[in-house]
Amino acid sequence: MLKAPVHDSKGKMVSEIELKSEIFESKIVESLVHQMVRLHLAEKRGGNASTKTRKDVRGGGVKPWRQKGTGRARAGSIRSPLWRGGGVVFGPSPRDFSFKVPKKAKRLALKSALSAKAKDSQILVLKSFNLKEPKTKDVFEVLKKINAKKKTMVILTSKDGLAKKSIKNIPKVKAIDVEQINVYDVVDNEILIFTQDALGALSEVLK
Repeated sequence: MLKAPVHDSKGKMVSEIELKSEIFESKIVESLVHQMVRLHLAEKRGGNASTKTRKDVRGGGVKPWRQKGTGRARAGSIRSPLWRGGGVVFGPSPRDFSFKVPKKAKRLALKSALSAKAKDSQILVLKSFNLKEPKTKDVFEVLKKINAKKKTMVILTSKDGLAKKSIKNIPKVKAIDVEQINVYDVVDNEILIFTQDALGALSEVLK
């Protein structure tokens, strides 16, 4: 059974908590994790690049010159891709780069990513931040004491609005609600810090 250290609001380690085996000891399927990272990046692509084909270019309704007798090559329209200012052949057009992944595969990919983090002891648990007002300095001190010096993601519940505001200005630290947890962020950050409530809510999210 894998365990994670539990820290109090002052950053002191007070106990250890058992991580649920059905989530944190799942089979690690690297291909699914890779697929979900690709999907995340694909969804962020704008897909707005656009060019005009010959039908979109203005003008060109009249034949530039007669078919025969001029000594020049035949031409039917100034909108031809061969002409300066004409249409573009096979140019980019607005498109959606995303693709579909089954729900079961998404869940398995997230469990795989979390299991890999648990295996490498990169998961920490915090009882709570215990804030009465948004205060970046206090949160920074807590993170410093629990050695979250690397790229860190803090997973919170919707009740932790004060903590979320406080984390905004800390470099290399990202805060998300447990409902928004995704494979890309899990892989992209070296340390994951769950509040105890968020860790408890993770099972519901993965149902």
